[in-house]
Amino acid sequence: MKIVCLIPARLQSTRLPRKLLLNASGKPLLQYVWETACRCPEFHDVVVATDSEEIAQAVHAFGGRAEMTGTHQSGTDRIAEVTRRCFTDADVVVNLQGDEPELEPSVISALVRQIADTNTEMATVAAPIRSPEIVRDPSCVKVVTDSNGRALYFSRSPIPFSRDASIEELFHQDIATPWLLHVGLYAYRRDFLLKLTTLAPSPLEQLEKLEQLRALQAGASIGVAVVNHAAVGIDTPEDYAAFLRRESARQLRKAA
Repeated sequence: MKIVCLIPARLQSTRLPRKLLLNASGKPLLQYVWETACRCPEFHDVVVATDSEEIAQAVHAFGGRAEMTGTHQSGTDRIAEVTRRCFTDADVVVNLQGDEPELEPSVISALVRQIADTNTEMATVAAPIRSPEIVRDPSCVKVVTDSNGRALYFSRSPIPFSRDASIEELFHQDIATPWLLHVGLYAYRRDFLLKLTTLAPSPLEQLEKLEQLRALQAGASIGVAVVNHAAVGIDTPEDYAAFLRRESARQLRKAA
């Protein structure tokens, strides 16, 4: 099975301008994700897909491969363009987000196993939620799965909904958390990826502003690999400052 990794990368971002090129740690944020992907033996190739010459130059500077694209509404559309043009023989395409510098290779491996071992068109990742605040936070997407580990629904709302007990009460009970946090990385069968990006946005997708609902509403099967811990994405200056502190601590431990 030929598996390729594509990292969609655009220069502008609303809450943290030019975040993928921020390099206060000594290297661009995007480079961390590229290095993680390169440590995954499952990948035949790792490519950054971008419409920014500046990002492409940065990728070339740290030794990576970049493919230029047109302007797209989503990262999925961007990687579909590169897949169609450069990877006609790929079986599976993995989409990694360039703003998750602490993503672990083991999480990517779990994602790849999920799509390789199941008869699903695509796969994604989730992690147990251990905080009532995250359950209620609409910026944190939740997913509910069936008994075979396939997605039933994704939502910004607290799903599943607890009718008889508060979220806090359930967290204080000695039971496994019923809530799963969706982690935004995906694996697609190549043909399904190309088909998905030809479909119009679905009504559920437009309501929740969640692109994966387009696939579900079209009848696709999405496998969900559940891992113990989710990496923290970088969306705000505060997120980046916290990452820098953690990275500095990691470097000090390595030097000790």
